Amino acid sequence: MSSYPPSSPAQPTTLRQRLAGLRGPAVPPRPLDARALAALAANPGCGRRALLDGAGVDKTALASALGSPAAFGQSQFAIVRGNSFEAKVKGDGGAELLRLVYERLGAGAEPPGPDARVPDLAAAGPEGRAARTALALREATAARAWTLLDHPMLALEVAGSPAYLEPDAVVVHPDGRWTVVEIKSFPMIDGSADAAKVGAAARQAAVYVLALEKTAEKLTGAEVGHTVLLVCPKDFSNLPTASAVDIRRERSVTRRQLDRLTRVEELAAALPEGLTFDPARTGEELAEAVAAVDAAYAPECLAACELAFHCRDRARAAGEVTALGRSVRGELGTLTTVESALAAASGAGPEGDPTAEALHHAARLRAEALRSAGEGVACPC
Repeated sequence: MSSYPPSSPAQPTTLRQRLAGLRGPAVPPRPLDARALAALAANPGCGRRALLDGAGVDKTALASALGSPAAFGQSQFAIVRGNSFEAKVKGDGGAELLRLVYERLGAGAEPPGPDARVPDLAAAGPEGRAARTALALREATAARAWTLLDHPMLALEVAGSPAYLEPDAVVVHPDGRWTVVEIKSFPMIDGSADAAKVGAAARQAAVYVLALEKTAEKLTGAEVGHTVLLVCPKDFSNLPTASAVDIRRERSVTRRQLDRLTRVEELAAALPEGLTFDPARTGEELAEAVAAVDAAYAPECLAACELAFHCRDRARAAGEVTALGRSVRGELGTLTTVESALAAASGAGPEGDPTAEALHHAARLRAEALRSAGEGVACPC
């Protein structure tokens, strides 16, 4: 059995070097996107995800090295279909997209004409693109004209680490209002789309709104709209239609959850010297490294995190009640394991604990009900 951490040079002194050491010397950082941030905000108590995402660790490669791969992302067909639909929506200088924004959210303004602005946002690297986007937003707000920003780059600090985000589009209205546009390939049938998919899009858009607000704070006359435009194919065609989605609730929840995240430097400082998540390490070493960072697994992680299968296996092996769901965990209070919950149900729980007493009472009622139904189950008292 190998020991961990393995021998390594002295711990780097800067955060950038420390995070590079966590990823592995030959592993480039994996950028955070809005979908990952929305998932991170939904589980702010998971230090494991906060550290791995903040350090730019490739969780897909890490999960495969641990022997618990998870298939994430869209199929190639869905990606091609989505790109084709987005190109159609933005064609002809964004005329159709601007028309949809005006129809749904442009009340009181002059309709966009052929002179609508579509600035070039090309620049070197994410930092350069974010700076170019901020300049384009400033110029568009001052010009008081319809402006379409195609795939702008936004910056947002998350747990002390910068994240660069790329929405499908941002439209600047003549009154200085900024609107986030989300273009999705799932259909909108009879004016409504799948509620779960719309909710996911709203949470993703809320992250973009938070990033835009950081830029708007520095500009006079700029205002970030809390109603975003969701553009989807109409019915079963490839024609675009749109719906205005109020994301104030999602924005408030996301901001509160992101503020609760422990800063990356604090998480990294608590780790043993030499610890790394380099996929080149053995599975045993990586398992020990991952175990050194606290996690907060819940079944919802299966749809949002590449390490969910690994964390689920560990939670089940430890008998943690979180594997049964957050609602169960909340109901059981101080009883954090399945073993302790079963003990409480049998009457061997902590004395004076109201949760243990309630479980014992419920177990007696269940046994009595089964007996009366003729099942012949003995009371566990």
